[in-house]
Amino acid sequence: MAHSVLPAPRPELPPVHGAVICVSAPCLVISPEHGQLTGRGIDGIYRSGRRLLSRCVLRVGGREPVAVQGRSLGADRALFTATIRTGAEAGPDPDIGVDRVRHADGTERITLRSFTARPVRLPVEILLGTDLAELAAVAAGRAGPELPAGVHAAGLRWSTGEAQALTVAEPAPDDALASAGLLRWQLDLGPGECRTIELRTTHARASRAPAGQVANPLSDARAECDDPRVGTWFRSSVEDLGALLLRDQEQPADAFAAAGVPWRLGLAPAESLWAARMALPLGTGLAAATLRILARTQVGGGADTGKIPGPLRGAGPQLPPGCTGTEATLAFPTVLAEARRWGMQEADVARLLPAAEQCLDWLRGALGEDGFLADPDPGPRRCETQAHAHRAALLGADLLDGCGRPGAQEWRDRAEALRTRFRDRFWIDGPDGGRPAAALHPDGRPLPRLSGAAAHLLDTGLLGGGLLAPGLLDRARTEQLVRLLGAPAMDSGWGLRSMASREPGHNPFGHRSGAVRAYESAVAVAGLAQAGFEKEAAALLRGLLDAAESFGFRLPEMYAAEQRTAGSAPLPHPAACRPAAVSAAAGVHVLAALAGIRPDAPAGTVALVPLPGAPLGALRLSGLRVAGEPFALRISRLGLGMVEEAADALQLGG
Repeated sequence: MAHSVLPAPRPELPPVHGAVICVSAPCLVISPEHGQLTGRGIDGIYRSGRRLLSRCVLRVGGREPVAVQGRSLGADRALFTATIRTGAEAGPDPDIGVDRVRHADGTERITLRSFTARPVRLPVEILLGTDLAELAAVAAGRAGPELPAGVHAAGLRWSTGEAQALTVAEPAPDDALASAGLLRWQLDLGPGECRTIELRTTHARASRAPAGQVANPLSDARAECDDPRVGTWFRSSVEDLGALLLRDQEQPADAFAAAGVPWRLGLAPAESLWAARMALPLGTGLAAATLRILARTQVGGGADTGKIPGPLRGAGPQLPPGCTGTEATLAFPTVLAEARRWGMQEADVARLLPAAEQCLDWLRGALGEDGFLADPDPGPRRCETQAHAHRAALLGADLLDGCGRPGAQEWRDRAEALRTRFRDRFWIDGPDGGRPAAALHPDGRPLPRLSGAAAHLLDTGLLGGGLLAPGLLDRARTEQLVRLLGAPAMDSGWGLRSMASREPGHNPFGHRSGAVRAYESAVAVAGLAQAGFEKEAAALLRGLLDAAESFGFRLPEMYAAEQRTAGSAPLPHPAACRPAAVSAAAGVHVLAALAGIRPDAPAGTVALVPLPGAPLGALRLSGLRVAGEPFALRISRLGLGMVEEAADALQLGG
């Protein structure tokens, strides 16, 4: 029997799913659950992709404390609890408690508390070290050895030709040994007393790294629900999204949501736009800034004039990589049109409108002779790409009309023609009712795979008057797609699979061939809710909420799609970012969809169309923003919606 030869293995990303991650972009700390930074693996304190500290090991009386618990206290800080048994008291009980509160900005407070009945003297040592390596080199296993340290004031300093790091301690150590990377104290504690050592690690001589990197444009919204997990998930989602905000280098006043940590702490055009879109209930500031940033990158000449550039993204074993620039270009007019409905100031809309028109101009030229959009060109006509193009055409037309610009009817006509072609060419009939093709090959052959990307067919977008745009599918085909998405082959019990379990090549860990992608699941929940499919939307929503709880209410960008069984838990994907912008924004998106908020700020109306069955019980959302003012609502256990707070100019529509 012939055996295939395996290709040479590529370097594997170090697993971080068990790590405790603190982030306040561009600051990042990756810690093991026990809290000791050992100098091995990817653990460390990072700033702007550079590891400032890789080793921070605490010893008391010559021994390492016994780890008890490590947990997040918020997006940017974590608590590590440990104990020490000094032998001062008889018996097995610990007599010293250790709390280490570690912040993303490089600050750590180590508090030792005595439980003994007599005074004790504790010899305390902290071993420090770093390689000042770039995160990419750490991930590839090329970090290099630790650098020699030098004593600096109340701490240690490391430097290379291009970088430096400094760790200072307060109180100052009794002794500092640069050759060993060691700081020492003798601490006297009376019964019940505690002493704290504060470490501050920075990339320069500044005494403290700034805690807040950008002005947060997101409102401090809150959720209250009969299911108490909802409030925790919503709060964590908002905090994580805020922690991922980064300044634009060209215009520092503009911030965008970085794709995720630790691997993608930077701009990813499509994902940053989708995160801004899903976060519109928290205000339009993030959307406006992200749109401004991407408008500055727009191609200004040649065949790709008007396109927003973006890298290729893997599409699994079935299709070649897709262009995230295509997705971002189609998302641009969509996000601008919806942000206007949520209350973006007309002056901001007017400044961004030329870039949106250029995106539509690019789409006009990029449509093939068959009327579909290839991604990349030449290449397959992906199902979700046609959905993005259709939504851009309809919402683009709405935007042009609302801003008094010509061309709206052309785009409505193009959208109608695309609907006709899509239903004819993309729908594969069958005895079970049929299904949409995942893509059309360049020669027109359909790829009959059922994938989570089909959920984008349900995401039509928001028009004026609280109306939703029509979809690519008619009602009968929509109902069939809903049946497929709600069946066990697609609904894993923890969220929507990226490819049905019965398809050839299904891999529960495959990022495009089976794994649950939190963003796609949120798109499906919102689309199902908006289309009136309460049962299927509620089932996916509960699965996402259960998964969020299992992951400490910080959903990774993807996780394994093993079928849920009694007593099981979702399995982490070893290469997933966590937190990730689209996964954090997903928590906001699904709850806004559950409440059915449909604003039309230019018309001065807002409609509530909540999911009728109130699957999570009574729900209250407060601190949202519509038309630039605070907005609060309540959904009863009967599924009835009521606006509690809104701008004076807003009238309740329906």
